[in-house]
Amino acid sequence: MRLEAITWDRLGDLLAERLLDLEPADGSAWPRVAFDGAPAARAGDLAERVSGALRLRGRPSLVVGAEGFLRPASLRLEYGHHDAESYYDGWHDTGALWREVFDPLGPGGDGRVLPDLWDPVTDRATRSPYVALPPGGALLLHGPFLLRHWFPLDLSVHLVLGPGALRRRTPEAEHWTLPAFERYEAEADPSGTADVLVRADDPRHPAWNG
Repeated sequence: MRLEAITWDRLGDLLAERLLDLEPADGSAWPRVAFDGAPAARAGDLAERVSGALRLRGRPSLVVGAEGFLRPASLRLEYGHHDAESYYDGWHDTGALWREVFDPLGPGGDGRVLPDLWDPVTDRATRSPYVALPPGGALLLHGPFLLRHWFPLDLSVHLVLGPGALRRRTPEAEHWTLPAFERYEAEADPSGTADVLVRADDPRHPAWNG
């Protein structure tokens, strides 16, 4: 696959322009976009850039981080603090993401989204209020392993890091998570299935397949 060099600002603008014309295939009133990538790829930064570019174009959006939908520590850490299999399969509350984020933005939904559910620092519910996303507003969800859950996405963006870059940019204390990302690439093939691929090995010089 051929990738072209681009700046982050330009990438945000081009993705925002693409979203202006995006019609959900299932008849929903809200385009739903995933920015998928390991924490080291900083997918949330790109989601925020796209949100800002949409705002300048008069289009509302809501940025939601999957880290706001972690399971309680008693469930996440059942097999220890450094279990890569649990990190891959059991850290994120995908049921809550369906219930609180995707269902309200599906056909016939009311657009009222819970932006986060659980604070991993305090290990308590965030008690955040619901946010009403107007029809036509875009959901910009970011986080790891998003392309293995069959979420109803209208556009998927995968930020990929090569094995060396992933290891370099992941804090040493989190290297125990690396096997989970190897498994994700092998099982879900996000680089091959995403609508947009962004190579982020060098954070200053991204490339994409747009």
